Amino acid sequence: MSVRHDTLLYSRVEAVLASEIADGDLKIGDQLPTEDSLVARFGVSRITVRRAIQNLVTRGLVEIRRGKGTFVAAPKITQELTELSGFVEDMHALGRKPTARVIGREIVTADATVASQLALTKGERVVRIRRVRLADGVPISFDETFLPLEIGKKIIANNLKVEPIFSLLERKYDVPLIEAEYKLDAVAAETEVARALKVKQRSPIFRIERTSYSTGSRPVDYERLYYRGDLVQFVTRLVRKISR
Repeated sequence: MSVRHDTLLYSRVEAVLASEIADGDLKIGDQLPTEDSLVARFGVSRITVRRAIQNLVTRGLVEIRRGKGTFVAAPKITQELTELSGFVEDMHALGRKPTARVIGREIVTADATVASQLALTKGERVVRIRRVRLADGVPISFDETFLPLEIGKKIIANNLKVEPIFSLLERKYDVPLIEAEYKLDAVAAETEVARALKVKQRSPIFRIERTSYSTGSRPVDYERLYYRGDLVQFVTRLVRKISR
C-alpha cells in the first residue's frame, strides 16, 4: 500500500469520527466503537484505525482509558492570561455556567507565605476560604483564598456559592482590584485537591498563586488555585522586546 493511499485511509476514518463528535452523534463521555467494529465499518487495517484514533487523541477529541476503551473527551477550557478576571467572568465569557461549592470558611493564622503575600506579620489572623469551582457541573478548580481579617470577615458573611469574591470586593465593599501577580506551575494533586476535583491522587494539575492588589499597591487577596490539567489550558500573547 502506498504512503499516500494509507494517509488517505486514516484521514478519512479520522474525519468521519471527528464529524460525528462535532455533530453530537458521539457525545462527551460516549465510548467509541471497538477497533474490530471500526475495522469492519471502514474496511481498513487495524493499524489505520489506531493511527486515526491517535490523531483524535492528539487533537483532544477523544481520550484512551486503559482497560476500558476510547471515549469522547470534554473539550478543554481555554483561559487567556491577558487581564485580571475571576472564575465566574471567565466562564461566562466562554458560554459556560459557573457554580461553586464552599468547602470551608474560617479564621486562621497566617503562615510565612500568606503573611508575605498580604504584607502582614506571620501569625496575624486572616480569613481562609476554600471552594470547588465548577463549569456546567464539572469540577474545574479548587481555590484556597486568603484575605486580610477586616475585609475577609465581611466577605464570608455573604453567600459564596453564588457571589464571586472579586465582585463583592469591588461592588459591595468598594475595594477596586488594579493588578495581580501570577505564578503558574505544574504539580501532582494531593489528597484534598484530588478529592475535590474528582481526579486520581498525583494526577497532573496546574497550580496558580495569585496575589491581587488594590489602589496604592495594597495586597488584598492571595489565592492558590488548582486547575485540572486534563480540562484546562492557559494561553497568552507575547510581544517581542526589540533591542535598540
